[in-house]
Amino acid sequence: MSHDSRTAPRICPLCEATCGLTLTIEGTVVTGARGDRDDIFSRGFICPKGASFGGLDADPDRLRFPLVRGDDGELREAAWSEAFDLIAARIPALTKAHGPGAVGVVLGNPNVHTMAGSLYPPLLLAALRTRNVFTTSTLDQMPKHVSSGLLFGDAHAIPVPDLDRTDHLLLIGANPLESNGSLCTAPDFPGRLKALRKRGGTLTVIDPRRTRTARLADRHVAIRPGADALLLAALARTLLTEKLADPGPLAEHLEGIDELATALADFPPDAVAAACDVDAATITAIARELAAAPTAAVYGRIGSCTVEHGTLASWLVDVLNILTGNLDRPGGALFPLSATARAPRPAAPGKGFALGRWSSRVSGHPEAKGELPIAALAEEIDTPGEGRIRALVVVAANPVLSAPDGDRLDAALADGLDFMVSVDPYLNETSRHADVVLPPPPPSQSAHFDFAFNSFAVHNQVRYTRAAVPLEDGRMDESEIHARLVLAVSGMYGAPPSAVDDLAIGTALTRAGAPKEQATELTGDSGPERRLDLMLRLGPYGLSLEQLLAHPHGIDLGPLKPRVPEVLRTRSGRIELLPEPIAADLPRLRRALGDRPAPLVLVGRRHLRSNNSWMHNVGSLTGGSNVCTLQIHPDDAARLGLVDGATARIESSGGGIEAPTEITDTVRSGVVSLPHGWGHSRPGTRMAVAAAQPGANVNQLLDGTLLDPLSGTAVLNAIPVSVTPAP
Repeated sequence: MSHDSRTAPRICPLCEATCGLTLTIEGTVVTGARGDRDDIFSRGFICPKGASFGGLDADPDRLRFPLVRGDDGELREAAWSEAFDLIAARIPALTKAHGPGAVGVVLGNPNVHTMAGSLYPPLLLAALRTRNVFTTSTLDQMPKHVSSGLLFGDAHAIPVPDLDRTDHLLLIGANPLESNGSLCTAPDFPGRLKALRKRGGTLTVIDPRRTRTARLADRHVAIRPGADALLLAALARTLLTEKLADPGPLAEHLEGIDELATALADFPPDAVAAACDVDAATITAIARELAAAPTAAVYGRIGSCTVEHGTLASWLVDVLNILTGNLDRPGGALFPLSATARAPRPAAPGKGFALGRWSSRVSGHPEAKGELPIAALAEEIDTPGEGRIRALVVVAANPVLSAPDGDRLDAALADGLDFMVSVDPYLNETSRHADVVLPPPPPSQSAHFDFAFNSFAVHNQVRYTRAAVPLEDGRMDESEIHARLVLAVSGMYGAPPSAVDDLAIGTALTRAGAPKEQATELTGDSGPERRLDLMLRLGPYGLSLEQLLAHPHGIDLGPLKPRVPEVLRTRSGRIELLPEPIAADLPRLRRALGDRPAPLVLVGRRHLRSNNSWMHNVGSLTGGSNVCTLQIHPDDAARLGLVDGATARIESSGGGIEAPTEITDTVRSGVVSLPHGWGHSRPGTRMAVAAAQPGANVNQLLDGTLLDPLSGTAVLNAIPVSVTPAP
């Protein structure tokens, strides 16, 4: 290490695992990143994304100053004051003329990886008062929020598998060796799975691909894509009919167990076997193994969510954990308790969870958790009439690539809007349409706290890292960008950014029934730090910011503990096993038993070296396995006349794309696989590495009409496709 270099701790913001890093810094440049061995959660683990922190941080394509669209239609660099003045002049005028629904908001998944992205968007939505809110949740996890809301009364009460203590883990539609986990924050997920096997535990993986995770399993079941809910229903029915169900202490908190048996009567293993392409004996064996294990956890993720019955599959995952007595039990699936959660209250009936409180204007899609399906964004802009979206605020999202039918959305953004703002470090396929682009600084120049991911952590802990590098001249702190954006769209423009934090602190104190004077006791060098300090003080452990600063590698808050009934917010105050919207959707699942499978269906896949579309511009992460190829089984390739490496033409309801063929027996026959987030070939972007290896946008195969009806989540997996050699 040279004499002017130093090290600094930093929590990695590049996936949900939240590993601790030790950054090596020379001057103001991050020259290296290694795993922090003293981190109380990750214990030195690091993946290729974390190791590339310096490359992402110093990416020359990151925007340094705001961009504003001039009279000539071109984007040019501008002063921060000019950018916010323009927003303040345009957005309030549009809402005054056309109502709050004239402004739409799109929030992308990097928001949950930053402090500012967690703290300020709720204030932005409150200031705008729009119901036209779209997030990437309707491209991945919304079914889990909906099923949790219906079961437990709280859309954020999501149980996670107790990985370090379970004896039996059943994974469906999840590949944590590549994704590092999702809605399950677990640094070194691979190591935790290997430890499960080492202590004599069992790992079962249900996935149409023989993924790296599946190769580690005791049993890999290559299910037909899209049949997850049918298989899970047959497992639950087997537990009930063979008298293997034993909820244990949960029984006194359950409502609807008798009705559940009736509702699942049509899904015995022999009835679902053909649709799943899994024989009845295997299904029965899996159910019996689950019931017999001393402790067990069922965990389902993206592959089981982004299908036609995603909410039903998400619901059935928890039903299985409940029926086997493993929900809310060590070694099963438990509810984490983060340091910034509201302090637990006595168990009592709550408000419950309502779906469909309003609907989208064009297609009448019901809201879920206050959001509309992002697949409906384009039609809400390009369909004329009262209530049309005329302005868009896009925060850390790239829906032109990540949502279905990007061509239609691309055209809508180009021609259908009066005004658009993007908060984004890059000029990408979406932000290139903005009238104002506000770029946050690199992650080394931002403080970090994981508000969202600590709520899904497999071990209760808390960690905070201040910025490792001072803010560069001319840049604006990400929290200040967000606060000034809130001021610009509200009636408070001209007030200092601290006014936004003061308002949030006052509201939080009122909600907690705490005296307003408590605000004067808060410490911290910034508004976000004072807000964090308040949340820690009001939280279940009574911590403070000073304690976090004194423990730079984190504070261990102990293993997950049983928390029912305090987590329940249902109207009955109990776990509602068969909520009415679920019961009403089961006939649709019954009809799927008679569906004739398509000859060829497409599924997505995840790469360890990327995270959706926002990490394709880091040179050190490109190549290797991180390539956009169409994986196809040798039998299908032979039948279709495809040879390895040749270009294939893939077509579906939304259009056609081309990608190189990769012939492999890791996908089952009848299935092809393309990764998500590629297609960096549109003009007007400034992402040189991504543009050099653009890949194909798999979401262009979708026309956006196929959604899981309960959650509004786009169906991205088990899509019927035709594949031919490209001409």
